[in-house]
Amino acid sequence: MSSTESRQSAPAEQPFRTLAQQLEKLPPCQAQCPNSGDIRGWLGIIAQHEKLGLGLQDAYDKAWQRLTELNPLPATLGRICPHPCESLCTRAGKDGAISINAMERFIGDWGISRSLALAKPAPEQHPESVGVIGSGPASLSFAYQMARRGYSVTVYEEHDLPGGMLRHAIPDYRLPRDVLDAEIRRIFELGINLERNFRIGKDISFDELRDRHTLIFLGLGAQAARHLGIPGEDGPGVISGIDYLRQRKRRIASLTGKQVAVVGGGNTAIDAARSARREGAGVTLLYRRSAEEMPAAAHEVEDAISEGVKIRYLVAPTRIIRQGTEIQEVEVQAMRLGEADENGRRRPVPVPGELERLPVDAVIAAVAQAPNWRGIDPLGDARNWLRTEEDGRLDNNIWAGGDDRGPGIASQAIAQGRLAAESAHAELREEPAPPRTPTRKPVESTNVKADYYRAQQRVCSPRRAEHDWLSNPELEIDQTIDDQQALQEAQRCMSCGLCFDCEQCFMYCNVGGFTHIEEAGPGRYLALALDACEGCGKCIEVCPCGYLEARDYTT
Repeated sequence: MSSTESRQSAPAEQPFRTLAQQLEKLPPCQAQCPNSGDIRGWLGIIAQHEKLGLGLQDAYDKAWQRLTELNPLPATLGRICPHPCESLCTRAGKDGAISINAMERFIGDWGISRSLALAKPAPEQHPESVGVIGSGPASLSFAYQMARRGYSVTVYEEHDLPGGMLRHAIPDYRLPRDVLDAEIRRIFELGINLERNFRIGKDISFDELRDRHTLIFLGLGAQAARHLGIPGEDGPGVISGIDYLRQRKRRIASLTGKQVAVVGGGNTAIDAARSARREGAGVTLLYRRSAEEMPAAAHEVEDAISEGVKIRYLVAPTRIIRQGTEIQEVEVQAMRLGEADENGRRRPVPVPGELERLPVDAVIAAVAQAPNWRGIDPLGDARNWLRTEEDGRLDNNIWAGGDDRGPGIASQAIAQGRLAAESAHAELREEPAPPRTPTRKPVESTNVKADYYRAQQRVCSPRRAEHDWLSNPELEIDQTIDDQQALQEAQRCMSCGLCFDCEQCFMYCNVGGFTHIEEAGPGRYLALALDACEGCGKCIEVCPCGYLEARDYTT
């Protein structure tokens, strides 16, 4: 309930009084989510389903509908997102953060199993035409949001199947193909057109494409690998991380029985190292900084080590040594951490005289990626990244999002696609631009009373037995929780900053200032009558979620 739903004028005889106020606030999980997902909202539908008059199945359906308003790929993101939202969960300090990642995965899988359809396009169809280049998460998000708003959308994809890096680079043991297929198919069922095997600059020029559509969205990603820049790199036996992962997705085995050096410390490097282990290679990962600076997801690094990947920190390759065309060794330079760079990370500095040779048969270079602007006029900066406005606008009728604006996680790409669509729609309809920052103030963690909530063990995603990971290399490791576990985990949410009908205020108010709302909804259970409020503050004191607060009222 917003503050405007309360009677906001103080008793007439008092010129000034401090009374209670009901005010919905921004929860920390939503503030930390790159896509500003309404996590509290869809968890609350499940946790409070009986109060809302819903059966559990209907609650899961409605939670899926709420979740997919901003994210059309919940089953996918529930598998691959590093879930930064959990890092600020208020419950973490009590008995563990809410398993938001496991819950998102469950809701996504629920939608697939129930064949739930995304919200149909708006009844009003607009005359403008939208062209989307690429079909990764940013492009899919943009296309989805524009189709929902009633626009004709065409996606141009240079490969035979859409999905971008989700399809061509993320290993099956993390993201099964049938899950991705189901979620992408549902997006295109909104009436979005797909042009497959379509290359800009070959099948049509970029200028011709701009003439064909009212506006263009660029979501090409960053699929061009950067080189190591060391002697011996050119020649057989050296492959980029992204190209190697593409091979593995096509079930091409090229490293069986070989000793492989993987260079890099990001998620692509870890995925490549684990994939090489799955085809029977011995793998050593070389990273020039320490474990603390490694950008790859910590749990993925731990899993890689469990699978037999050796990691050498504070080393960097200096040359690849060959006999004829065959790789024999890679020479590495010991490094130490120096002063911080412009991003705050300490620079790796060579340690003079400390060189070492490692026997290897192949090298996977997974150090960095950049956009490939083939067929499109140079649009990027000196490092090939696009520099857009905050809403993704690049030019009069061009928006962009995803890794062509800089490396990031999939939820960030989905957010960029969504925000660009909201901005483009507002401009086309000559409406005010949507706000870019949250309009609600954050809930103060000190106002959420953890002791009120019953201690309850966190539900985590089950996993296949570790000894089975390499013997069945393509099978998914993490599994989905069941519907009862999902209910249990949703009920752990503290509903930070929003009423969940605990009735503490109703019970402790001396004068009956709170009354139940007949047609209750999430966050709308009790009405506050300010003309009955005495300003004692007891309701604020006992409110466990930080929804109630003090406010000065004047007549």
